[in-house]
Amino acid sequence: MLLELRNVSKVFGGVRALQSVSFDVAPGEVLCLAGENGCGKSTLIKIISGVYRPEPGAEMLFDGKPMEGLTPGMARSLGIQVIWQDLALFPEMTVAENIAFERNLGGRPRLVDYGAMRKIAAEMLERLGVGIDLDTPVRELSIAQRQIVAICRALIAETRLVFMDEPTASLSQSETDALLAIVRRLSADGIAVVFVSHRLAEVLEVCSRVTVLRDGRYVGTFPTEGMTQTRLTELMTGQTFDQDVRAADRTANPVVLEVEGLTRRGDYQDVSLTVRRGEVVGITGRLGAGRTELALSLFGMTRPDAGTIKLNGQPLRLRSNRDAIDAGIAYVSEDRLSLGLVQPQSIADNTVIPVLDRLLGPARLLSERKKSTLVGEWIKRLAVKIGRPEDPVNTLSGGNQQRIVLAKWLATEPKVLILDSPTVGVDVGARAGIFAIVHKLAEEGMAILLISDEIPEVYFNCDRILHMRDGRLIDEYLPGTVPMGRIESQVHA
Repeated sequence: MLLELRNVSKVFGGVRALQSVSFDVAPGEVLCLAGENGCGKSTLIKIISGVYRPEPGAEMLFDGKPMEGLTPGMARSLGIQVIWQDLALFPEMTVAENIAFERNLGGRPRLVDYGAMRKIAAEMLERLGVGIDLDTPVRELSIAQRQIVAICRALIAETRLVFMDEPTASLSQSETDALLAIVRRLSADGIAVVFVSHRLAEVLEVCSRVTVLRDGRYVGTFPTEGMTQTRLTELMTGQTFDQDVRAADRTANPVVLEVEGLTRRGDYQDVSLTVRRGEVVGITGRLGAGRTELALSLFGMTRPDAGTIKLNGQPLRLRSNRDAIDAGIAYVSEDRLSLGLVQPQSIADNTVIPVLDRLLGPARLLSERKKSTLVGEWIKRLAVKIGRPEDPVNTLSGGNQQRIVLAKWLATEPKVLILDSPTVGVDVGARAGIFAIVHKLAEEGMAILLISDEIPEVYFNCDRILHMRDGRLIDEYLPGTVPMGRIESQVHA
């Protein structure tokens, strides 16, 4: 084995984050480290990368040699690299500067050799078989391209083991396919890859084994051959989840949202759809299909060039998102971190942002009593696990942050709820909780439009599925009457 860990524990202030965990990975292996948020995955990675020290009694070997007094510098010198979900890139610096950054650290001060920097960066990109302009600032790159830059930077240090933390969380299916091809290439070169992901389908596709943690404890390491998503979910959570098709015929219900001939040049064309009271309509498709662009127009963020939008039979002219909110349309963005929440602000403040005008007292000042009542109501209704409402929202897990995003928009009492990839970066247990909320909202009569790359999400949670490609709706499926595999093959064709 390249890396072997036995009896690894970690305690923070009396709270046991890890207890007697075992972990190993072979050279060139692609292994998944799986578990719900808070199970100890990040703590284990930080121990292996020298950020944390394990409790006495742990045994840690790299290439058969003990790793004692491990520091981040020592870990890097061994060839251990971690690519965290936030990537830790410099947005104002170019692709070449970001890739070759570590080569300019340490040693005596010297002038930067930009020619050598570009040569190194070009070699790394060529090694991965991708092309990105070396002079482009990282801020102008897509998420998928930034992932590649982060991988290139890690490879410069003669990497032998790389951890990838949620590398596909914000990628489309086609971008994910390209990244998995890179992971396979690294494996073929003898580099071990530890893959952390909540997307179980890709885990089973790319990894040979999966190590499961639950509540800081080691559940076991299992071959992925013959493993199913359902079984892996059970191992991660200790629970079983209902995977029955929930689709129902809602044609007798009144139409709430009606879109006809909606067109925005370059984004989508001639889109017509309806969402009825109590109906969950899914939209799926590959990168560039125009799904998010359509959602932004339905929320008043962009203006269509042609077509009509009606709510309860009345035409809408949406000049801004405020018009959409006032009309009764809410939108949960796919980018929770930068668009869905104000991360440094409190849980309470994030929850009430869209409805501040409803919380004013007689003197037109914010009523703390009204605010506290509203926040408490939604935290209770959505079962959000928090410390105090005054805590920063970024102290919550991904699943609980997403519940706060839902609470924020549900507080506006919408007639239509648009959910754009609502489970990005959310673990499997929390996903089930979020969809339980969606089903309850539909039962209460809300019209819901669910956008997702993941076919199982729309298949098991929607009444109808619309397939979007190149800006057009090209097909409609009824879950239960069409096999899920057929939908997957057509969407990914």
